[in-house]
Amino acid sequence: MGLVMPLSVCTFSGFFKSFTSPIHVLIPCSEVTSVICGTLHSVDQYLNIKLTDISVTDPEKYPHMLSVKNCFIRGSVVRYVQLPADEVDTQLLQDAARKEALQQKQ
Repeated sequence: MGLVMPLSVCTFSGFFKSFTSPIHVLIPCSEVTSVICGTLHSVDQYLNIKLTDISVTDPEKYPHMLSVKNCFIRGSVVRYVQLPADEVDTQLLQDAARKEALQQKQ
């Protein structure tokens, strides 16, 4: 039996691949909770994210991140991805979700 991806993962993975504006990613950990802002370079089916030109929202708290320019973030540690509202075509995303749901029913 093949790997069956949930509807939201397949739809959002394709959506993120077409997105090129800077995004914010919240990464909660037991000892560190940080928000990283950067330009989306790539995303895969597991929602692993590669960002370029990154910055952290609190550089005083995370000075070691000042020299980092690119990063890979494992999808399982991402809590939120914030996209600029004026650049998101929600109608397109809803249509893609509906089409995928219809295909899965057939």
